Amino acid sequence: MTDIPFTAMEIFFLICAIIGGALVAIKFTLGVLGGGDTGGIDGGSGDIDGHADSDAGFHALSLLGISSFFMMFGLSGLALARQNQAGNIVSTLGALVIGAVSVWCIGKLFQKAVKLQSSGTLKTGDAVGCSGSVYLTIPAGGTGVVSLNVRNHLREFDAVTKDGRELPTGASVWVVGRQGNILVVESNQEV
Repeated sequence: MTDIPFTAMEIFFLICAIIGGALVAIKFTLGVLGGGDTGGIDGGSGDIDGHADSDAGFHALSLLGISSFFMMFGLSGLALARQNQAGNIVSTLGALVIGAVSVWCIGKLFQKAVKLQSSGTLKTGDAVGCSGSVYLTIPAGGTGVVSLNVRNHLREFDAVTKDGRELPTGASVWVVGRQGNILVVESNQEV
């Protein structure tokens, strides 16, 4: 069996595939190890504190997007030229289309993944209507702490009573409103 030497175009496709694949592998490895943010085209995340945004995982003009394009461009161009015996123009056009489609598909997957996450942040207003108990005594006319189950998460919030009376630790309460970030509660025995 004789080995057919690579043409100049096939070598070009091979180099694109190797460089793109190596950069994708490096980015993946750094991502698994927890380092190496390559969010934008300049390699930076654009964030002041160095943390990437949750939706900055993949953009078409990021280092990962460009690397992915070149990897798929090179692999598909090499396959078209070497295996299918397509001409240089057909191989190049096919590689461009396949590279662009693969980057688009990867981008859509990342968009879907971003929609699966939630911030986990509970707002004070989410607690209105919930019941719980006094965690730290609410003094007459003062602020204490209540423990509430909000969206299946046990949280503590600063609270005052609606009528200004004292509520001891352990008293059952109902959240009837809020004043800024402080909840307004009533005793469950009054409701």
